[in-house]
Amino acid sequence: MATATDKAVTTHEPGTSGPPRKKKYAGWQSTPSVIALRILVIAAALILWQLMSGTVVPEYAVSKPTEVYDALIKMFSSDAGWTDIKVTTTEVLAGFGLGVAAGTVMGLVLGSFPLLGRVLEPLVAAVNGIPKIALAPLFLLFFGIGPWSKITIAMTGVAFVVFYNIYLGLRLRERELVEVVQVMGGRRHHVLGYVTIPTLAAPFFAALKTGGPLAILGVIGGEFIASSEGVGHGLFTAAQNLDAAAEFAGLIVLVALTLALNGVLTALDTYALKRLGLAARRRPQSKT
Repeated sequence: MATATDKAVTTHEPGTSGPPRKKKYAGWQSTPSVIALRILVIAAALILWQLMSGTVVPEYAVSKPTEVYDALIKMFSSDAGWTDIKVTTTEVLAGFGLGVAAGTVMGLVLGSFPLLGRVLEPLVAAVNGIPKIALAPLFLLFFGIGPWSKITIAMTGVAFVVFYNIYLGLRLRERELVEVVQVMGGRRHHVLGYVTIPTLAAPFFAALKTGGPLAILGVIGGEFIASSEGVGHGLFTAAQNLDAAAEFAGLIVLVALTLALNGVLTALDTYALKRLGLAARRRPQSKT
């Protein structure tokens, strides 16, 4: 029974007894715990891989973690390995940057002029429906086996993703907000700063994160078809030589490149949304 001097009254749900239950596994939700669990999962996978290779799965098909480690050391200790990584990274960054620029311009132009968008959108959709890897032989005829054929393939994949996010973002822009800014005496640059940019920020950065892996996919696909250097060329050579360790070493390099690019884009996304005042606000934690 509660008295007048009680500072708080503890209530319980009907049908329950005892003190309120604390959230289970609350300590496992912290960042250090999550990182530790990730390391444990990776370590367990590597141990299983080492034990199953040669006994359950043929060793020539999956190699072993120890052999993959030796292949990575060999790659990083050779000039050819660093040249392949440098070439692929340059092609990915160039294709990604050009794709973002081309997609942004296309999205802004077609989204700003409704009639032009209605005329050209079906044509853009038709071209986008062509598998980008199917265009690789055509780009190879135009640009040869040099880096520009791979850059163009990567640019094509990224450009369409960015275009659709910008184009649809402009079409979904709230007309009422634009009219409010105009009624208050705002000009085009005010509409751009207060309505258009905040509206397009989230879909734009979502397109960037989607386009990063597409750029890597385009470059590696082009290097598979015809190239004299690059990580994709190394992967193709390793497959021909049935060298599974070198194959996995190249895949690890691609994973590292993907994570690095995604980390940069995530940091840029967080910073830009924070500056625009669009960052998600955390709910204050209730104290018990």
